[in-house]
Amino acid sequence: MVELIGDERLDYLLAENLRIIQSPSVFSFSLDAVLLAKFVYVPIQKGRLIDLCTGNGIIPLLLSTRTKGTVTGVEIQERLFDMAERSVEYNQLEQRIELIHGDIKEMPSVLGHSKFDVVTCNPPYFPINGRSIINEREPFAIARHEIYCTLEDVVKVSSQLVRQGGKVAFVHRPGRLLEILSLMRKYKIEPKRLRFVHPRLGKEANTVLVEGIKDGNSDLKILPPLIVYNTNNEYSEEVKEILYGGK
Repeated sequence: MVELIGDERLDYLLAENLRIIQSPSVFSFSLDAVLLAKFVYVPIQKGRLIDLCTGNGIIPLLLSTRTKGTVTGVEIQERLFDMAERSVEYNQLEQRIELIHGDIKEMPSVLGHSKFDVVTCNPPYFPINGRSIINEREPFAIARHEIYCTLEDVVKVSSQLVRQGGKVAFVHRPGRLLEILSLMRKYKIEPKRLRFVHPRLGKEANTVLVEGIKDGNSDLKILPPLIVYNTNNEYSEEVKEILYGGK
């Protein structure tokens, strides 16, 4: 039995038969994180995977259902790190998932360079500038805004951690796509797969998924768009399958 603290609740990850601890007073996982965990290529039988800015551990939990390899999650916020640890314990995945409370920028020196087969990150989306409106609640501000790490930090650290030929995948906002692709190439992660996510058919994309290979050859594939809601304002069949495991 897991211990819940304060306003925490234990939510189902329906498609995976897992549970995760969440709280309304800190940043909860979003559809973006679930889509990233499903989008990235993962080795099935073995391998080392790492998720940066892991929050309450949603991506490591989901990745653990797709691979028999080990998954590491790194989170700087102590409250979210603690929730992630207890979720891993509740799901009895301590032998598969390791969580680190720390700054992602320190991970190459802590964990070593070129040690991972796969790196994922759902980073803060918004830079700190005069146009940014930072949420007054600190956990939300840290999760949404580049307070502790910038986009360049994320890409640079990912490149340092992943082995040559390994995969790196991000989810972000389309408005920063050119910056993402430029930074990936700067740090020798060649973009290979890209998919736009649209809230509805005919609407502009509001999310982008991109995966690259460390020191890969140039050959970017644009995948079919993912539509989140259908005309009845219900999840599309593809999103239903991702969230609930299909019919």
